[in-house]
Amino acid sequence: MTVEPLLRAEDIAKSFVATRALDGVSLAVLPGEIHALVGENGAGKSTLIRILSGVHRPDRGAIWVAGRLCQFGSPREAIAAGIATIPQELRLVPSLSVAENIALGDLPVRRRFGVLPAIDRGRMRLEARAVLARLDFAPDPDARVGRLSFAERQLVAIGKALRRRCRVLILDEPTGALETREIERLFAVLATMKTAGVAIIYISHRLEEVIAVADRCTVLRDGRVVAVRERGAYDLADLVHAMTGRAGEPAASSAGEAGEVMLEELGIPDGIVLRRGEVLGLAGLLGSGRDRRVRRLFGAAGEAVQLRLKQRIRRLAHPAAAIAEGIGMVPAERALGLIGNQSVRDNILLPGLRGWRLNNAAGDRLVAELMDLLDIRPRRPELKAAALSGGNQQKVIFAKWLALRAGILLLEEPTQGIDVGAKVQIHALIRDFARRRGSVLLSSSDLAELARLCDGVLALRQGRIAGRLDRDGGLEESRLRQAIGG
Repeated sequence: MTVEPLLRAEDIAKSFVATRALDGVSLAVLPGEIHALVGENGAGKSTLIRILSGVHRPDRGAIWVAGRLCQFGSPREAIAAGIATIPQELRLVPSLSVAENIALGDLPVRRRFGVLPAIDRGRMRLEARAVLARLDFAPDPDARVGRLSFAERQLVAIGKALRRRCRVLILDEPTGALETREIERLFAVLATMKTAGVAIIYISHRLEEVIAVADRCTVLRDGRVVAVRERGAYDLADLVHAMTGRAGEPAASSAGEAGEVMLEELGIPDGIVLRRGEVLGLAGLLGSGRDRRVRRLFGAAGEAVQLRLKQRIRRLAHPAAAIAEGIGMVPAERALGLIGNQSVRDNILLPGLRGWRLNNAAGDRLVAELMDLLDIRPRRPELKAAALSGGNQQKVIFAKWLALRAGILLLEEPTQGIDVGAKVQIHALIRDFARRRGSVLLSSSDLAELARLCDGVLALRQGRIAGRLDRDGGLEESRLRQAIGG
């Protein structure tokens, strides 16, 4: 018996001015199937998702949901058809509560005095608790979302999609900021949704996850489908080759010998110390305080921090002071590191503007060099940063600190949402930066990345440093997981 696809897209094409984003892409997702969609940054994944979500209209092609031909004029129409999407950049309102964000767009209503409509806040809280309980996440439903960590906000966004009882769920890099236990919890939820017949499109650059969770996998390259594989018919090397046309990822190595102290955090008993030539990792479970420790060093934690920088004591109360001291930061949320409505060129050059007139020719040369070095696609510096794919936006954020010639880099999830080819490039840049320019503090939920890339890793528990693991002592993923309590 043949099972009809719950979602079917045929011959989808889409161009933006002179750029062909999709060229005849077809995709079919069955009920109760997890269908992975993979490809390098710029391969067309984001454009296809936006078309299926009603954000863009295709230039050519058709979409069927449950056998019905659909033409989406807006995201609301796609939601009404049963398609729920969780994008990389979370669509939550920071000033609203957890319960309000989950119910937003479909608020429960009761009648006061049998006549007047009013929001049923009691029911809204109960529904929020129930849907988040499926993720083993129990925040205060009245807590403001803006006060949650990135990983916690991502769980709220997943809960919001689950509440909609969608028929098709699109997950774009859903595990990027989740720890191992949260990922296992998500996979359990997906298994339950599969049993209920939901069709799931799973987009991830973590190819090991794709192999573990996907029933089928479609590979995009340069806007076209280059392979469709069934579970068990492919491995990591096959996916990398299909995505890039090249062999798999080479082994990483540490930056080298650590030298003089470049940064020392003062005023607390477990202050972080960064040495020249060092890539220092920061590991911790959800709620361990990783994000706050990194942002504190950048003057972005709401309090002043006292640092010793190259034997000089400095007080940093805001990010501008940190930038003036040669400290750059790549945040986990790209929206915090970019001005989306400004060009790629302006974003790259912005940190270096300090009241002096920019030499346009020199700026153009520098931007062109950095775009080539980081392989930022397309090579159009005049494009608005918001028009780039997520991975290319990440490269732009990295490029602006290279342009500034910062001596210290603070990185939060630097390869989150980055494809395997770009990940190799970013890792090489991190090592080269530490070797040639200064030092790097790398905060990541990817313990394998920390073990492969760092000279040493600090393990955090409840906001405090519980210990340090060094490469000389055997820096392994299993030991890191044990150190952080995972």
